[in-house]
Amino acid sequence: MKQQPVHPDIDEVLPADVFAALGDPIRLGILVSLAAFDEVDKVRCGSFTELASPSLLSYHFAKLREAGITRVRAEGTVRFISLRREEFDRRFPGLLDSVIETARRDPSVPRISNPG
Repeated sequence: MKQQPVHPDIDEVLPADVFAALGDPIRLGILVSLAAFDEVDKVRCGSFTELASPSLLSYHFAKLREAGITRVRAEGTVRFISLRREEFDRRFPGLLDSVIETARRDPSVPRISNPG
C-alpha cells in the first residue's frame, strides 16, 4: 500500500506559508479549479495536466499541501486532491474565498478547460 502524504495540523499552519504558496499563478490555477469541481474528494491529480507537466504539478501540489491548503489522498497508483476548506476557513476565515474570487477574475491565472 502506498504511504499517504503528510499534512500539517491546521492549527500549526503559518500565514506566511499560506501566502507564499498562493503567490504562484499555477497554484492559483489549481486552487480555482479545485473550487470549481463538484466532487472535491474525487479530483485526480492528473486532472491538472493542462496547467503544467506532471513533475511540475507534483511540486505545486506539495507546496499547497505543505501550506495546509489542500489534502492529497493516495488510492493505489492514483492520487486525489481536495481543498481543506472547512479546516482552512476555521483557521483563516474568509481568506480562501477571497483568494479564489480574486483569482477567478484575473485573466493571467491559468485555467483547465473543464473543471468539473
